[in-house]
Amino acid sequence: MKELSKELYQHLLRGTVIPAHPLALDQDRSIDERRQRQLTRYYIASGAGGIAVGVHSTQFEIRDPRHNLYDTVLKWASEEVDKANLDRPFLKIAGICGNTRQAVSEANTALEYGYELGLLSMGGLQGWTEQELLDRVREVAAVIPVFGFYLQPSVGGRVFSYGFWRQFAEINNVVAIKCASFNRYQTLDVMRAVCNSSRVDEIAMYTGNDDNIVADLLTDYKFAVAGKLVEKAFVGGLLGHWAVWTQKAVSLLEEVKQCKAQGSGEDWARLLSKGVAVTDVNAAMFDPSHQFHGCIPGMHTMLKHQDLLGTTHCLNPDERLSAGQLEEIQRVHQDYPALNDDSFVREFLLNDKY
Repeated sequence: MKELSKELYQHLLRGTVIPAHPLALDQDRSIDERRQRQLTRYYIASGAGGIAVGVHSTQFEIRDPRHNLYDTVLKWASEEVDKANLDRPFLKIAGICGNTRQAVSEANTALEYGYELGLLSMGGLQGWTEQELLDRVREVAAVIPVFGFYLQPSVGGRVFSYGFWRQFAEINNVVAIKCASFNRYQTLDVMRAVCNSSRVDEIAMYTGNDDNIVADLLTDYKFAVAGKLVEKAFVGGLLGHWAVWTQKAVSLLEEVKQCKAQGSGEDWARLLSKGVAVTDVNAAMFDPSHQFHGCIPGMHTMLKHQDLLGTTHCLNPDERLSAGQLEEIQRVHQDYPALNDDSFVREFLLNDKY
C-alpha cells in the first residue's frame, strides 16, 4: 500500500489550490499534445499546489476504447510536473472510477505514472449499496491514498447517508474528501461525519462546491463530539472552476487564509461579497440553468479566450455551449475584471517554452 510522504501529507492538510485538468483537443477532436502539456505548465506557473487529471473536467470519455486517452493524459501531466523540478510540494492526483476491478486497475496505472493520490468517483454505480461502495473504497485504498469525492446528482453522482460518510472516514489511507454535492445539507453530513470519526485530524477537507467556493473556505464547522467541541474546515479546493483563472484562485485562497488568521470584519464582508461574484462567474461557466450541460464547454470557452486552448471541442460532439451561455460568459468577463488572470496568462504564453 502506497502512502503519502510526510511533506505531501502536510501540504495537503494545510490546504492548496488543485485545478481539475481539462482536455485539449484539435479541430478533428484528436488530442492537442502541445496545449495539453502547456495547460499543466500553466497550472504550475500559476502557483497551484497540485493537479487532478483524468477527472470529470478531463472528460470521462477518455476511457472509451475509441479514444484510449486515460494513460496518455496521466503520463503527459506527470512528465511536465517532473520536468518543472519544483522546489515546493506539488500533488499529482489521478481520477479513478468504474467498478472495483476497473478502479483498482486505474489506481495501479496512476502509481505507474507517479501519482500520489486517487480521486475516487462514486458515479455510474447507482445500483450498488453503500456497503458495496465502501468495500470498493477499501480495495482502492489498499493500493493508493484515496481522495474521496461526493459528486452531485446533476452530473452523475448520488446522495449518500451520514452513516456512509461516517464509515468512509474510518477507512485507512483515505486522506482527503472533496465535497461537490452543491448542497448545504449534504455538505453538513460529510463534515459532521468526519468530525465524529477517529480520523478527524487525518483527513483534509476540500471544497468541490463550485457554487459556494468562498463561503466554504471561510466557514468553520463545529460539532459536539463526546462532550467536546470538534472543529473542521475546508482547507482548499479541488475544482473545475479553478482550472480557469487559476493564478487568481491561488491569490483568493491566500486571501481567505489571511482573513481567517487575522482579518477584520471588513475583510470578511469583502470576501463574502467576492464570493458572490465568484458564484456568478461559475454560473456562466458551469451552466446550471441547463442542468450543467455546458459545463465543460464553458471551461473550454474561457480557456480558449486566453489562448490556452485552441478549440472548445469535447470528445462527445453533443457537448457544446447552451443557448445564451456564451453571452453569459462574456458578461462575467466584463463585469468582474479583478477575477480573471488574463495579463498573467499573456506573460506566461510569451515566456513558455515547449
